[in-house]
Amino acid sequence: MSAAAPTWDPAQYLRHAGHRARPFADLLARVPEPPSDPPRIADLGSGPGNVTALLTGRWPAARVTGYDNSPEMLDRAHVEHAGPTPGGGRLDFAPADVRTWMPGEPYDLIVSNATLQWVPGHAERFADWVAGLKPGGTLAFQVPGNFDAPSHRLMRDLAASPRRRYRLDGVLRHADAVHTPGTYLERLTSLGCVADVWETTYLHLLHGEDPVLDWVKGTGLRPVLTALGDDPEACEAFVAEYRAALREAYPAGPHGTPFPFRRVFAVARKQA
Repeated sequence: MSAAAPTWDPAQYLRHAGHRARPFADLLARVPEPPSDPPRIADLGSGPGNVTALLTGRWPAARVTGYDNSPEMLDRAHVEHAGPTPGGGRLDFAPADVRTWMPGEPYDLIVSNATLQWVPGHAERFADWVAGLKPGGTLAFQVPGNFDAPSHRLMRDLAASPRRRYRLDGVLRHADAVHTPGTYLERLTSLGCVADVWETTYLHLLHGEDPVLDWVKGTGLRPVLTALGDDPEACEAFVAEYRAALREAYPAGPHGTPFPFRRVFAVARKQA
């Protein structure tokens, strides 16, 4: 079964905006200065636009376009972030499918934050994106590397149970949704880039009732919520069973619920 594109909820996604934005800030800190001033930048999978806006903080005069395939996310981004920037640049958003997006002009920076895990075969797109960079330009991205974590394994186990398999088979991403850091390094250097690849495990301290469930409702659980959207009873039953499993896997401590989250980063600069 081929999975339908998940329906996104910007408000739910932004409930953990601070934690979600931190990896992008860490990625951005390693991006070298672009070859042009002002730079032309593309953000692939820009979501609600809150992290895309950080690009205009780093390069105030930049022309930035955020691309996304979610109408809900694009609407939120347009309302809250689109338009001229205080530094004389401009921030725009446009619909696009990262699986097929091609640079329509030379870019100084193509960046992607927690999106490529949704794109099967995304490493095969690197050649097209690097080709769309100006000499000295950069391709930079970060992806979750936590598909073996309980948050994802428990979700997949429940989806694969006999009573749910007929509805949820093929809906969720698996451990091969992202590559190893070594694979990314090899792919990017083989394209002639100078690549910097690393991984980090964040230990987020979440608060509130069932905070890990609240987190995944904004991201990893979206395909299940979409697939079961026409059957509220089945959806509620799945979430209830998943909630109980998450409480056991991620017990609350005296100061909050620790939530380890591994991420993989890559910054690849095209030879000048």
